[in-house]
Amino acid sequence: AVQREGRRRHSEHLVVIRRPAPGLCSRLGVTVSKRVGNAVVRSRVKRLLREVFRACRGDIKPPSDVLVIAKPGADTLTYAQAATEFVRTLELSAGG
Repeated sequence: AVQREGRRRHSEHLVVIRRPAPGLCSRLGVTVSKRVGNAVVRSRVKRLLREVFRACRGDIKPPSDVLVIAKPGADTLTYAQAATEFVRTLELSAGG
């Protein structure tokens, strides 16, 4: 449903799809394909993106369902780079 109904915005390493959440809090879905790397690398990218979301979850207004799709090259992101790219792309998806 998020992929069909949400607003999609791209950045260099991420695709962020966002739609208003039916509940009171924001939720996250993460997709990392095999093109990003092996299982160990994909798990690291997922943990990194979940931590970035956890840190800014309360600032997401209005509460939204957020789907993040990692593009090839996302395995090179540091926490600071991932946070900057995620927040910037999330703000773009909110504004239109």
